[in-house]
Amino acid sequence: MLGGTFDPVHLGHLRSAVELREALALDRVHMVPAAMPPLRGEPRISAADRLALLRLGIGDTPGLVADPRELEREGPSYSADTLASLRRELGDEARLVMALGHDAFLRLADWHEPERLFTLAHVVVIDRPDHQAALPEALAGLLAGREVEDSEALMARPAGRLLRLRLPSRMAISATEVRRRLASGRSVRYLLPEAVEAQLLSRGLYRHG
Repeated sequence: MLGGTFDPVHLGHLRSAVELREALALDRVHMVPAAMPPLRGEPRISAADRLALLRLGIGDTPGLVADPRELEREGPSYSADTLASLRRELGDEARLVMALGHDAFLRLADWHEPERLFTLAHVVVIDRPDHQAALPEALAGLLAGREVEDSEALMARPAGRLLRLRLPSRMAISATEVRRRLASGRSVRYLLPEAVEAQLLSRGLYRHG
């Protein structure tokens, strides 16, 4: 599970999903757009548009799935509820992984039911090469005894562990910068998949701030 607002989806999101699948030998990566992200501002375009753009961006990429389950659920998009839904579908023995970026990881102790996340899945942090800061105390307590060093140790159990993972590309593309460029009419070429760029420009999405 790779969640996010995908506002809009860009090549950094998609390349991370491909590399995550390769690094952990995953059957598939569910890219899950959030409807109402509890710790972030309101997305700039509708949930339906964000999902449609994500599907366009994924295209026929093997192993990537645009998963609408949070958009189909009422209320805030709590990751624990999404993982519980996946766990019900996949069974108790499936290896289930929630991947997240470093900034989101640093706030993990503030998430809804953070302990429950680990009963349902492993957590994989896509590390930033430049980030060595000490962890907040509440987060350090949440993670105590959970961290493993490699994917083999992670996958030895269905859930409950933490792995920090450096992906090869770590493309420094920001959705905020993409939105700024679209709002001011500047080029977003090579930041987005061509199909996503064409759809955004033809419909004028993000054009006005």
